[in-house]
Amino acid sequence: MVKSVIVAYALWAAGGPLGLHHLYLGRDSHALLWMLTLGGFGFGWVREVIRIPAYVNEANRDGDKERKTPPTSGLPPVSPVRFIGQVCVGIYFGTVALIGLNSLSFFYLIVLPLCVGAGVHLVSCIGQQTSDLQKTLTTCLITSPIFYGSTLSPLPISLAASVTAAQYRRVKPPRTPGSTQKLGPRLYKLGLAWLAFSAPLGYCIFHNTTATLYYLSDCVAALLDIFWFLPWLRNVLEYILLIPYRVLCVLTGGGYYEDAWRKVLEILLKEYTEREREALQVLSLEVEASLEDITHSYRELAKTWHPDHNPGKDAEAMFLKINEAYEVLLRRYRPHRFK
Repeated sequence: MVKSVIVAYALWAAGGPLGLHHLYLGRDSHALLWMLTLGGFGFGWVREVIRIPAYVNEANRDGDKERKTPPTSGLPPVSPVRFIGQVCVGIYFGTVALIGLNSLSFFYLIVLPLCVGAGVHLVSCIGQQTSDLQKTLTTCLITSPIFYGSTLSPLPISLAASVTAAQYRRVKPPRTPGSTQKLGPRLYKLGLAWLAFSAPLGYCIFHNTTATLYYLSDCVAALLDIFWFLPWLRNVLEYILLIPYRVLCVLTGGGYYEDAWRKVLEILLKEYTEREREALQVLSLEVEASLEDITHSYRELAKTWHPDHNPGKDAEAMFLKINEAYEVLLRRYRPHRFK
């Protein structure tokens, strides 16, 4: 089926950051990359406004079986854009792994380098080129121990993998007649790849929602506190930051009041984190416990397990555990920062 430039441009405009035009042109690797990076972080999508006619011609040559067999001894030209893309996507995949998978065993030795290598190889497979996946991953596994434990390790690992991928680049073999899959199986494979990428990150974000929101709240507080000497500017910034909440109030029929930040947190922080649930168990409390209940239980248990009143050998360890649990739960009830 002959591909249309007009249709490709229409899909580029309507869903380009999600790779719809690449899916239409049979460029599944490119489509997956765009799904995971929202159009190459936006820059790749904009750049394609002048690249789409070439993509369409390439797809039509494959469809008409007119593509000539590439010479086996030749190498595709080195592309600085591809190399930069490999480095950036490798770092991106590594950062996502640091966020969502860093609790796994052997993370810095196995998981992180494999994730970075997968990102680099995905860019290597764009268009009519590919590379040696085994050598790329081997380079990642060799480089990773050198930067073990560093949060900046995705950068050198990605650089090393990108150099290896460029060194072992080659032209993809021509498609054989009937090798093109139907849309259903292609979407199924792309969906699995997208889930494999996004599921760990999504779990990490939702699992640590409370901690993330507290962190964001502290960042906003620190930002506004910088302007303590200009109250009017501080109020303007706070007003701008609360615009999404005001819009939510309008849509839901609610009202706006001074304690907006606290109410936003109370809405979003309904669920206890795993660490807070453990703290509740230490203090023998239910989920519905109030601040008064938490304080009362803490004082009673502290009296019981204080080393000066309890000669047991486990008293000191239990007393420290009770104090730690109390501090964890107090973070949910700390005073409002924006008054």
